[in-house]
Amino acid sequence: MIEETIETLNMHFDRAQKAYEEIIIFKDLLCTDTFEDFEKVKSIDTFVFRFIKIQDLTGGKLFKELLSLLGDYNDNMTMLDLLDKLEKIELIESANDWLEYRKLRNELTHEYPGNIGEVIEGIKSALDAYVIIEQVFTRIKKYLIDRGLSNNYFTV
Repeated sequence: MIEETIETLNMHFDRAQKAYEEIIIFKDLLCTDTFEDFEKVKSIDTFVFRFIKIQDLTGGKLFKELLSLLGDYNDNMTMLDLLDKLEKIELIESANDWLEYRKLRNELTHEYPGNIGEVIEGIKSALDAYVIIEQVFTRIKKYLIDRGLSNNYFTV
């Protein structure tokens, strides 16, 4: 179960990484004109789509599966309870930061022409958050491998 989630996340990270590498080149030059360049828009759209998928799957599934595997999850836990547990075992740096990533994810799903400045800031924030989320994902895979809780078929 958790291995399937990790495999899916590996796919999303792989695809997001390619778009991330393209966008990071022009990150500091993001402006309204950027959205006139179809190749840049494709990279941005790909990254944002994968970022949303990664954030959803990590927070909505991987974290729960991990805590279930550890015997430390129940269905009536709030997201904050879940994040607090992950923070205590040092798999995430900050529960509050993760809540901000969820908020950012929600903001990125609402792109309107009149809020292009907010969209640009959201994209920049997502690029920064992506790096941290990828580190969390790597930390979780290593945690599972180090404790013999995986089939070891995924790599760190």
